[in-house]
Amino acid sequence: MSQPQRPAGPRVRLRGRQPRSNPTPQAGRNLPAAIAVGLAMLFAVLGGLLFLPLGFAAVTTAFAVFGVWEIFRALEANGTRLPIVPVMTGTVAMPLAAYFGGLESLLFAVLLSSVAVLLWRSIEGAAGSARSIFAGVFTLVWVPFLISFAVLPLHAAGGPTPVGTWPGGTVPEGAWQVVVMLLLVVSNDTFGYLIGASLGKHPMAPKISPKKSWEGFGGSIAGAMVIGVPASIFLLGKPWWVGVVLAVGMVAASTAGDLAESMVKRELGVKDMSSILPGHGGVMDRLDSIVFASPVAFVLYVLVAGA
Repeated sequence: MSQPQRPAGPRVRLRGRQPRSNPTPQAGRNLPAAIAVGLAMLFAVLGGLLFLPLGFAAVTTAFAVFGVWEIFRALEANGTRLPIVPVMTGTVAMPLAAYFGGLESLLFAVLLSSVAVLLWRSIEGAAGSARSIFAGVFTLVWVPFLISFAVLPLHAAGGPTPVGTWPGGTVPEGAWQVVVMLLLVVSNDTFGYLIGASLGKHPMAPKISPKKSWEGFGGSIAGAMVIGVPASIFLLGKPWWVGVVLAVGMVAASTAGDLAESMVKRELGVKDMSSILPGHGGVMDRLDSIVFASPVAFVLYVLVAGA
């Protein structure tokens, strides 16, 4: 005997506790992992700068390689084929050219790499070549060329650039210049986040980076000055006002780099370039400020050399 059918009618959802499935985590970054990765990168970078300069150049090259690889994957997912072989070759060559040959070698390396991208893409075929060539040259300039300016101060002008430790165990001024630049970039991120998260109400570029505020920008400048003035006096042996100039320049450059990467990510439709660094996202999410700050710092150090 068949069971009686239930009469059709509106379905009523009972209010009350419903089973939760696939809960969304409320926490953002993995803070312990972020701290551990950050400290590891800090020790690797400072260890190279102070004890093994070629090691710092190698670490810089490795960061550039991973950053370019992230850009390659993001572009490929959006239909743009990056000429990865000549671009990656130039990425490896530029920081080493800056370390061993100085500014002239770096400029020659970026020029030769750009020509290699053009020739490589011309051999592959005409379809999509203009877009591919532009992406290749843009990537070469954005990442390996700009970040190589962090290596330039380590080049020993007029003498052999060390392959091992610093000659005589004395850390030169160029290495301390890079240390101060990195300290100011970290200060920009730290104080900008602290002030922006608590007081930020006026966004700088709401369509590009809604969380970046003018209040956070002001906090970055103030915090960088707090770090820059004593760093200028005790690490560089320069007057206090040099620290103020460096602080303002590094904050402006770092903010521009951060906004530039945010604009690229929005264009590509990605939140992070990758997840290779636990708690941080991708390598480019860490390099975005440094790639813009490095050439600005190099120019500022040249301008205040006689101070």
